[in-house]
Formats: sequence, C-alpha cells, structure tokens
Amino acid sequence: MNPVRMDNMTWMEYEQRVKAGSVVFLPCGATEQHGPHLPLGTDALLASAICEDVAREVGGIVAPAISYGYKSQPRSGGGQHFCGTTSVEGATLSSLIRDAVREFHRHGVRRLAIVVGHFENQWFVTEGIELAMREIGEHSGMEVMRAEHWEFCRKETLDAVFPDGFPGIALEHAAVIETSMMLHYYPQLVSLDRIPGHGPAQFPVYDMYPARTAWVPSSGVLSSAKDSTSEKGRLLVADVVAGMTKAVRHEFALDEQRGGQPSL
Repeated sequence: MNPVRMDNMTWMEYEQRVKAGSVVFLPCGATEQHGPHLPLGTDALLASAICEDVAREVGGIVAPAISYGYKSQPRSGGGQHFCGTTSVEGATLSSLIRDAVREFHRHGVRRLAIVVGHFENQWFVTEGIELAMREIGEHSGMEVMRAEHWEFCRKETLDAVFPDGFPGIALEHAAVIETSMMLHYYPQLVSLDRIPGHGPAQFPVYDMYPARTAWVPSSGVLSSAKDSTSEKGRLLVADVVAGMTKAVRHEFALDEQRGGQPSL
C-alpha cells in the first residue's frame, strides 16, 4: 500500500487523516501527445509523482489525478490534431474542479492543494476553484492552493540544465524538462532512442483559427529533448519538491509550532 494515496486507503483511514488536518493534493494533468518518446499520460504522471513526494514531506494525501485537460494549443502542446490527445472544454474542466473542491470540503478537508501539470489548464482550474469557493463561502474554513510545478524551478537550476539558454516553458512541451523528470520518476516509460533531433518550433506571436497545423513539428515535440538526463530530472524535481513543500508548509501553517502534520 502507498501510504499517501487516497485510492489506496479505506474510507475510514482517509476520514481519520482528514480529521487530523492532512493536506489533500489533487494532481491535474491531461491525456495529450508528448512526442514519440513519452507517454500520453505524462502531465498527470508527473503531477501525481510530485504530489506524492510533497505529501510524504508534510503528511499529506494524494487524490486520484484529473487526467483530462483543456484543449492542447499549437504553441504550447502541439494542438488537437494528434491522435490520442483527448481534451475537454474549458467549462467542463472548471466544473470538474468546482465539483471536486466542493466534495473535498464535504469530506472535511480544509487544506487543498491543486497541482497543475498541463500548461493549458491554469485559468480553467482557477475558475473552478473560484466558483466552488463562492458556493461554500469565504468563512467555510477551507483554503485552496493552485500551483504549477514548473514555477518552482530555480534560475540556477535552469541555467545548469540549459547551458545554451532556457527556451521558455511553452516550448518545453515533451522537451528537456518533462523528459528529464520522466527519466527520474518513470525511466521505463521513456524511449530515448525515439527522441526527435529537430530544433525548436518557430511560431509567430499570434494564433490562427482553424489552427495552422503546419506550424507544429510532425513529431509533436516543440523543442529538442536530446539533452535530457535522469540527473537533470533529479535536479529539477529537487527544486520543485523543496519549493512546493515550503509553500505548502507556509500557506497552510504546517510548521511544528502551528500544528503541522508528521512526515511519512
């Protein structure tokens, strides 16, 4: 049994942990193409693994991931034209987040951290949180954090991982960051010999509708992942887990003097 995963617990074990004040982590990913070398579930897999690492540090619980995200965009995810990319409308994702927040509140959860692993999800997740908070009321006692895991990567680490310059998080779809982190967490799911060798995609600063699929490399990879390594993944994950743990402890008052939960 994984002691931090909600879906590995009985309802009574979960209830006991919730009553003790545990932070609940909700990973929010996507089912989206990640080139010929990474699985369709990359966003949800990484968000879940990061949540588990942070939960172990703060005595938290990791809920089953939301594995369908907002529609893939050409300049950040390759677009909707790839087989396997399975997306939902923005209103659907917002409603799902709203319902999840309301349900966790009904359980008695008062500290909820939603960890976004899919670039396009951010503002629809925000909408869902705000709709739920409006319904349950500002005096409900519940606090919700929304965090994108890549925001915790320090400049020093990015400089080390990208000695020739960081291309930006949007072009990092299926590239060095995600591939290296997958090599750290799930090396058996990475096909290094299938990584495309082409350079970064060249996009204009605007979008067109219908989408110009010709703008997107046929591989679906927006920047080369050739320099990915498990050691780079370890460095990136260390930043993310440390930074998120610090944020969760601070915002949810989990230090020892203020009633923090024990590590697992």
